[in-house]
Amino acid sequence: MFNTLYTSVLPTARQSSYSTNTVFIFRQLIQPWHPSSTLVHEAALAVLKLTSYSSDKFWTFSAALFEHQKEYFDVNVVNETRNATYARLAKLAKGNVSVSEEDMMKMLRISETPDEKGELNSGNGVTVDVRTITKMARRIGAHVTPTVFLNGVEVGEISSGWSKEQWEEWLRKNCA
Repeated sequence: MFNTLYTSVLPTARQSSYSTNTVFIFRQLIQPWHPSSTLVHEAALAVLKLTSYSSDKFWTFSAALFEHQKEYFDVNVVNETRNATYARLAKLAKGNVSVSEEDMMKMLRISETPDEKGELNSGNGVTVDVRTITKMARRIGAHVTPTVFLNGVEVGEISSGWSKEQWEEWLRKNCA
């Protein structure tokens, strides 16, 4: 769904009859049954913060994550430390949206020692953001991906396999 929207629907939607009254919001939804899902989403949040909340860079990095997603599937990270996975994600961010790998790692790295208060579970520079997006998803009842909402109401008829034409027809009918 992301690739169809990002590469086909959104570029032409800006010139459509519904463009003035429609906003597309891509909200992350961590899939906790895939532990590396959290790390990938944390990387996207770090890119968002490091680029001064540039939605263009966030969308570009999200596209890179989808393109490289299999590299971060469970089997491909199971024997890798969390910080090593972050390092690969930082390299991906540098190559796709010119974010500093060093700044990215400062934001993502998990300490190997307790913090100054002795905390062993202090998180990283996007932990608060992960809590926020998780609360947002829970509040609206989103549990699986993809889930599409229109005016706050879930639209169950939309399928992840929809073509550009199906999206355009639905948007013309529901958003014009």
